[in-house]
Amino acid sequence: MKHEKTITDLRAELEELRHQLLEAHETIDAIRTGQVDALILESNGSNELYTLKTADIAYRVFIEKMTEGAVTLSRDGFILYCNQQFAVIVNHPLSAVIGSSFRVFIADEDLAAYDQLFENCWQQDSKEEIRLKNSHTGIPVQLSMTALQIEGTRALSIIITDLSAQKKTQLQLEEANRKLQIMNKALEESNHDLQQFASIASHDLQEPLRKVQMFSNMLLEKNEELHGDSKRFLDKILDATRRMKILIVDVLNYSRLSARDPMRETVDLNKVVNELLEDLELIILEKKAVVRVGELPSIAGNKGQIRQVFQNLLSNALKFTRADHRPVIDITAQTVAEKYAQHSTENSRFTLIRVKDNGIGFEEKYLENIFALFERLHTKDKFEGTGIGLAIARKIIEKHGGAITAQSKIGAGAEFLIWLPMQ
Repeated sequence: MKHEKTITDLRAELEELRHQLLEAHETIDAIRTGQVDALILESNGSNELYTLKTADIAYRVFIEKMTEGAVTLSRDGFILYCNQQFAVIVNHPLSAVIGSSFRVFIADEDLAAYDQLFENCWQQDSKEEIRLKNSHTGIPVQLSMTALQIEGTRALSIIITDLSAQKKTQLQLEEANRKLQIMNKALEESNHDLQQFASIASHDLQEPLRKVQMFSNMLLEKNEELHGDSKRFLDKILDATRRMKILIVDVLNYSRLSARDPMRETVDLNKVVNELLEDLELIILEKKAVVRVGELPSIAGNKGQIRQVFQNLLSNALKFTRADHRPVIDITAQTVAEKYAQHSTENSRFTLIRVKDNGIGFEEKYLENIFALFERLHTKDKFEGTGIGLAIARKIIEKHGGAITAQSKIGAGAEFLIWLPMQ
């Protein structure tokens, strides 16, 4: 009678097979990762020693640790070897990948390109971007293909670099560039609107304002009997229209700086400052101010704009004075080689111009405020002005590739520092 195995026997055999399979997997993993360099196998009642070359161990460890996929193909395109990373890329078990045709992992739309690449790479090393299948999606990769001679047999080594992150970044960059182009177009339109506003400000707004001033003056002259509140109100109207005219002109000047850079020329700063001192002669005499000017260089720039910078700085120095001190203004220059300005390079040379006064000064925590549009540190009843002058000065200096800043203390004057590229 034939002996039949019991369920217990079958379970024991199954457990033994599972144990052997686990040992086989562990041995294969150890070989792949270089943990062993020799094997002893029992064959026909005797033991045989199989060794692995040390160089091969290091190579296997390196390949398994790579973040790229690594594949070796036979001459007919079948996978002789691949690392774990390639199996992860194509989302297949390692056991299902080895022995398969590499072609089955190529996206359908790229098969023709791959076939051509496969034929060419046996003659010369080749690189190509292509898409691999990953379940139902395609993965952009770069194939780096090199033909090898392995133990007398021609084989093909392929390094597979996943380009998914790179492509995603590239798409994000393209999207950012697209949005930037839209923003630039909107900015150009905004600048155009600003130029339109400048045109309106220079003609349509100033004309009615001039009439308000003219008729207010006529009313004041023809009505000598005006007194009390009537005369005071009329004086306030004239003061308001005068300030509004100055504000319109300042806004117009600032908006014009947004236009295309005008033609530049050689500007002698000595001549610019001397001309300004002649224009400001009356207020200098009135305030008994002392203006000392050192030797200034020539620069490449727009003379009108540079003149406006110095006019704003000198006007402020003569305006914000201390009642008990005679105003003293010093203008000096020196050559420096500092990477301070926005367009500077390692070999840039700048002229550093200092405009220093002994006026009321300001707290340096308000440094950025004084260069902002319409920012004032003092009320208009104490010091006149629109709060645009220094904003215009900064914009002009930056358009000339330079920079401007200031340092000051309350009651100890202010010093403005200007960096401009040398001619």
